[in-house]
Amino acid sequence: MDRAPTPKFQLSLLGRFELTGPDGPVDLTSKKLAGLLAFLACTAPEPQNRDKLMALLWGSHFEARARQNLRQAFTRLRRVLGEGALVANGDTVSLRSNTIASDVARFETLLRDGSRDALNAAVGLYRDSLLADITIPEEGWSGWLDIQRQRFEGLALDAMVKLGEEELQIGHREAALRAAKRALGVSNVREDAHRLVMRALVASGRRADALRHYEHLSALLKRELDVEPDAATLLLAAGLRKRVPAAQASSADLHVPYNATETPPPLPDRPSIAVLPFTNLGDDPEQEYFADGIVEEIITALSRCSSLFVIARNSSFTYKSKAVDVRQVGRELGVRYLLEGSVRREGTRLRITGQLIDATSGTHIWADRFDGDACEVFELQDRVTASVAAAIEPGLQTAELLRLKQRPAPNLNAYHLLLRAQSHEYTEEGFAQAICCLEQALTIDPSYAPALAMAAYCYAVRRQQGWASNFDKETAEGLRLATRAVDLGKDDANVLWMTSLAIRVLGADSHRARELVIRSLQLNPNSAMALTMAVWAELFVGNPLQALEFGRRAERLNPRDPKAWVRDSAVAQAHLAAGQFEEATNYAKRSLAQNPRFPATLRVLAASLARLGRTNEAASAMRQLLNEEPQLTLAKMHQRLKHMDKKILVDYLEGLRAAGLPE
Repeated sequence: MDRAPTPKFQLSLLGRFELTGPDGPVDLTSKKLAGLLAFLACTAPEPQNRDKLMALLWGSHFEARARQNLRQAFTRLRRVLGEGALVANGDTVSLRSNTIASDVARFETLLRDGSRDALNAAVGLYRDSLLADITIPEEGWSGWLDIQRQRFEGLALDAMVKLGEEELQIGHREAALRAAKRALGVSNVREDAHRLVMRALVASGRRADALRHYEHLSALLKRELDVEPDAATLLLAAGLRKRVPAAQASSADLHVPYNATETPPPLPDRPSIAVLPFTNLGDDPEQEYFADGIVEEIITALSRCSSLFVIARNSSFTYKSKAVDVRQVGRELGVRYLLEGSVRREGTRLRITGQLIDATSGTHIWADRFDGDACEVFELQDRVTASVAAAIEPGLQTAELLRLKQRPAPNLNAYHLLLRAQSHEYTEEGFAQAICCLEQALTIDPSYAPALAMAAYCYAVRRQQGWASNFDKETAEGLRLATRAVDLGKDDANVLWMTSLAIRVLGADSHRARELVIRSLQLNPNSAMALTMAVWAELFVGNPLQALEFGRRAERLNPRDPKAWVRDSAVAQAHLAAGQFEEATNYAKRSLAQNPRFPATLRVLAASLARLGRTNEAASAMRQLLNEEPQLTLAKMHQRLKHMDKKILVDYLEGLRAAGLPE
């Protein structure tokens, strides 16, 4: 068996940026060029959209200039790395495998291994925060880098503490102490590392030193964060004072009273957000009113999202014209996320920026900007409001999923189980695992409408993809869950679009499904997923042109949707139904660039190419499809889609037949 070629270049990102080639160190001369290479390396092998790269590194430039800068950057990278280093495919670009060996890829591989030797090697790779010497004054870059720095720092800290625990378990007390102190050198308020120090000291017979370390920790937390040690630390200290063995104290019951002079509002059990007054960066007082109006509209739009807890305008505006500490504001309002923004007039142009911040850590999650003509202020205000509202909900969901993954011992309540279900991959195994999480959530709360709706949605997808292990049983259960979800969540936009899919696929009732998704859009007209479901709903009742209009709205509202492949797949099928085969092919390829194994998109691609007479390409797409669904036939597709508009279904099946799908 041939071995993969050895990469020609070595790239270090955990600390200072360092690129080494066959002839030694390589100086890229430009921080943005280094940033572009670093981003492609961190996201490899996933292809990246050119517009996303422009916004990331040249977001403050107007589009034509940003596009020219990106082209020039690609040219310079090819000169350094070789012509074949970058893979361009339409609107996307990726870094070719085996061009570069990066420390971030090696770091994550070692963490997945998880052995003591692998953890030790991973800890050795983490020299400093990600790209410690790269500063680029672009909001898109700052937002991405802040999140990635937090992620890699969290992974490194977890590895250091886990390594220390393993060393302590086998009696290597000094090695455990070194690992804990290494973690504290990265984050001196990491309490599990402090507990590891205390336990290692006790194991070395230094109980008095362990108690002194606890006193030092208490003073540190009070000074730095104005908080008390957490319950696990308090319990460990109590055990040390009573001379309880450290291992026993660290795993005992954790019901320790919390002592604080002032209790802030508790964080809700769902994503919580406050929209702060936007900053007016100009001298025009009318611009101030315009900025306030945008904030009020955004608050109203976000309040339509029943999955969010949104602070009222009166509370948010108490911070107007004040320099604020986002962590303090988050504590005072009892929210996890804050949305900040600014308004600037540049001649006859208006520029509005927004950024979403995790108030518990101060890190950026999402940022964007909106440009328009000053004479179109009200149209621009509407566009900004709709776009921000459409982007915030999936952005918060991503942040919540990342937060849950980083929790060492999550509280498995119904909401957390719902998040876990959402985090599973779009595969047969992933959906089976999601259903298990949702069943646990419904055991805790049988009336939890979002879990009911998502479980029904999962059963519908399993039916669509041919993954159902017991068709009749899963159909009946999915319909039961969907019916109950609608009864309990009739005013929840997310519940309605999820049950819309279940009613259409499992109940073969396309018209009722359309009613549900239209109701969802009435409740939250800025939901990208509801608009995507509306594409399918209109398509199945025979309205492909209306389906395409919903698709255009979804893309306009959220052009950087992390789940754009779902939308593009639906739009591709709508173009196919409308007889627009070239457009159908283009959208199918866009969808597959994000998710190359999605069977629904492969079906549309194969049928579209066959309709265009591109038989070889159609046959290739069909081979990919049958690799994903080996048992698929025209008869099975007809059974799955029998509730689709008859003419659209006949034309679709004919395209699949021409592409080579067996009868």
